[in-house]
Amino acid sequence: MNLIRRPRRLRRTESIRALVRETKLSPDDFVYPLFVCEGEGVRRAIGSMPGCFNLSIDELVKETEAARRDGIRAVILFGVPDEKDAAGSQAYAEDGITQRAIRAVKREVKEIVVIADDCLCEYTDHGHCGVIKDCEVLNDPSLDLLARTAVSQAEAGADIIAPSNMMDGFVEAIRAALDGAGFEQIPIMSYAVKYASGFYGPFREAAQSTPQFGDRRGYQMDPANAREALREAALDVEQGADMLMVKPALPYLDIIRAVRERFDLPVAAYQVSGEYAMIKAAGRLGWIDEERVALESLTSIKRAGADIILTYFARELAAKLA
Repeated sequence: MNLIRRPRRLRRTESIRALVRETKLSPDDFVYPLFVCEGEGVRRAIGSMPGCFNLSIDELVKETEAARRDGIRAVILFGVPDEKDAAGSQAYAEDGITQRAIRAVKREVKEIVVIADDCLCEYTDHGHCGVIKDCEVLNDPSLDLLARTAVSQAEAGADIIAPSNMMDGFVEAIRAALDGAGFEQIPIMSYAVKYASGFYGPFREAAQSTPQFGDRRGYQMDPANAREALREAALDVEQGADMLMVKPALPYLDIIRAVRERFDLPVAAYQVSGEYAMIKAAGRLGWIDEERVALESLTSIKRAGADIILTYFARELAAKLA
């Protein structure tokens, strides 16, 4: 007798589906990105990112407290300073907006992990991620400023430094600076594979970091390249990275999988602002079931191999997953 194979037996009810589900999301997987700005009582909506805000430090603390109650264990902070200059000096200032925000969150929300993004683009008046000369981003002089930024963030109390600038040698420079300042215990979550993507548009509105000339394709990766991603990740591992990140996430699931299979460090993936904004926009127009699509997209990122997911949906979906 020829038996019919019946995979549907294991799909018949939600309880059975949950029992055999291969990939499971949890609030423990999420890192919640937050934008901190000057002022008091500021909760300024970001037009292209519904549900996201520029937050003054007092509001940032409230949002972080709420996220922790929702089950979120980690946040990543992006500073939006009032004053910018060519060297991005507010990125590494002792009293910079990010440094003050880190101190406040660590003081008020004891159990939250604070990750500090280490880049200059939010702090420079030209919007690029390093020092500029003759319209070119200079690699090695930029490393000195990125290392100073990392040390200042660690001094403020950051638990993890996440350099996102894509300068050559940035992990080695930051690791040496942290170790030299007595912060050997602070891990580096490297944006090891960061593509020059069109999906960053809403973030640039939020962080006020649009380049004033040119673009970032001279230092961020070409979206057509996959083997190069593994070379970039391997260099960061050699230089002392503790975690590797792929950014964006959904258009680069193949890269997440390749990094996961090649390296045994924790792998993070950033569901970036454009991914979030598209789901939100289509949901508001009634074209998709927003919550269902958000969960499906995050599940695909984890299924591809990400251990950690940076997502603006973190708070919104945490209660659903708890």
